Amino acid sequence: MFTGIIEDLGIVKKITNTELSVSTKLNNIKIGESIAVNGVCLTVTSYRSQVISFDLSEETLKKTNLGELKPRDEVNLERAIKVGERLGGHFLTGHIEGVGKILSIKAENETKIFEFSISEEIAKYLVSKGSIAVDGISLTIVSVNQSPITNYQSPTFTVAVIPYTLENTTLGFKKVSDSVNLEPDILAKYMESFIQTKKTKKEITLDFLKKTGYL
Repeated sequence: MFTGIIEDLGIVKKITNTELSVSTKLNNIKIGESIAVNGVCLTVTSYRSQVISFDLSEETLKKTNLGELKPRDEVNLERAIKVGERLGGHFLTGHIEGVGKILSIKAENETKIFEFSISEEIAKYLVSKGSIAVDGISLTIVSVNQSPITNYQSPTFTVAVIPYTLENTTLGFKKVSDSVNLEPDILAKYMESFIQTKKTKKEITLDFLKKTGYL
């Protein structure tokens, strides 16, 4: 599990169809531990001289934006949380639900308002003031537009990004049309599952017991 509070901006050293290597300032990395790279949970296979390596699967490259990375690109890094630590962001699994695109970036004083495209599948889990992870960054949703916008046939959402986040994550140099990994709040998915289960659960009545042969 992760929190969406980025610990370091790593630099891609090597990227292939099967492996990713990133230089980092993080210390005491252990082989086998989980690290979120742009929000994607990956397992450390090697760590030496401040360079972390991970295996990549075809599924990961297909469902995330990691396949777009090039050497010298910067990536958001976060180690898995420890039990008992403060939870600064929100609970993340590192399992990406989809890839969105930046539609616009507008300055609002020192803050920047980002608008992202999303699929309808992800949109149903988003609410204003709720949480979402964008490239592994825990952000608060400003608004959700479920209806298609002009020239774009997809729902959208916006977030306000403060200067600290712009300076310490990849959002500081992202541009319009760049892609981002998205993970909606897992609590919303649990709530959906609970509601669906409750709807399909049959009430036990005398009529039900008669029809099923108990009476």
